[in-house]
Amino acid sequence: MYLKHLSLTNFRSLTRLDAELPRRAVVLVGQNAQGKTSVLEAIYFLAAFTSFQTHADRQIVNFHEAKNPLAVTRLVADYQRGKTKHRLEVRLILEPTGANGQRLRKEILLDGAKRQANDVIGHFNAVIFVPQMSQIIEGGPDERRRYLNLALAQAVPSYARILSEYSQALTQRNALLKALNEGGGNSSQLDVWDEALVKFGSQIILWRVQAIQEIERLASRVHHELTRGTEILRLAYEPAYDPLPKPDGQLGLKIDTAIDRSSIDIKEIQEGFLAKLKAIRGEEIARGVTTIGPHRDDLRFVINKRDVSDYGSRGQIRTTLLALKLAEVEWMKERTGEYPVILLDEVMAELDGSRRADLLKYVTHEHQVLFTTTDLTLFASEFSEDAEVWDVQSGVVTPRPK
Repeated sequence: MYLKHLSLTNFRSLTRLDAELPRRAVVLVGQNAQGKTSVLEAIYFLAAFTSFQTHADRQIVNFHEAKNPLAVTRLVADYQRGKTKHRLEVRLILEPTGANGQRLRKEILLDGAKRQANDVIGHFNAVIFVPQMSQIIEGGPDERRRYLNLALAQAVPSYARILSEYSQALTQRNALLKALNEGGGNSSQLDVWDEALVKFGSQIILWRVQAIQEIERLASRVHHELTRGTEILRLAYEPAYDPLPKPDGQLGLKIDTAIDRSSIDIKEIQEGFLAKLKAIRGEEIARGVTTIGPHRDDLRFVINKRDVSDYGSRGQIRTTLLALKLAEVEWMKERTGEYPVILLDEVMAELDGSRRADLLKYVTHEHQVLFTTTDLTLFASEFSEDAEVWDVQSGVVTPRPK
């Protein structure tokens, strides 16, 4: 995967950017709030069709442009996947509606043809690291589910579509549960939504089981090297519906227990999931909500048998996140056959000297990588001399002459 050209119009503070990208590393240098992170955010948006900074797309439309009755933000990437060249374009259109309102419309074009996001996601790949991503470890389960969903959507064909189908079925099932709770009725009406939930949810569970096991293998190796062999990292998947039978009389398993779900097939998950939904139907009607399924899954990070979110130091959290992201790069290469574009926001300031050296060692000429920094001296001089340096000030990007 090689991003050759990036064009942005009215994206955040970047009124206009038109840049050729080299195959070697790019370092964006500038003070805070100048637009460095926005460049990375735009590239990641082309991979995931969502921002890592906000859930509301209208917030990435340039503030001054958004004041106009009709505002357009445009992102265009020319890139090479394998031996084939492609162009991906995203348009965010704020258009007038009603008396004084605006609505946002998103258009996606791949090689000139309009496409749905779920059909295009994963065609261009990127992995991003930003300091606030520590919420993946320190935040709530929804942060970890979002991480899984964004990673899987890029690497697993159909994941985004199946997740969307599951979410729609879940919404309908919850509406029916609430209606049955408030007004009574025949609970057999749930059968059709149970089947839909099981059909799509079981596939999501299977994909997550496989992905977490694969990423754990890679992350454990990277983490072992980053910590000089002093720590062992595990990823503990905690599905809200666990297809793995628990030992007799045991309500749950300790977080430091290694669990292998790789032998479970899709039919086994479907049968168990459906049986569980039927068994707790009365309880769910009483609560008016679906209580099990991938929408309530969690993922925990364990170092030397201790939960990092509860007992990890700041250094351990940073190292765990870095290992996870570097593993994600290798996992995406294994899954897609292409290295993703790597986006690293102020990561050098988060690491000590030895960790910086370790990171630069991982970033080889096989990877296309973009860094942001306020201080170029955080990079080894030989790395800075070989990289392309761009100065960013007030939303204007200026490449330094070599």
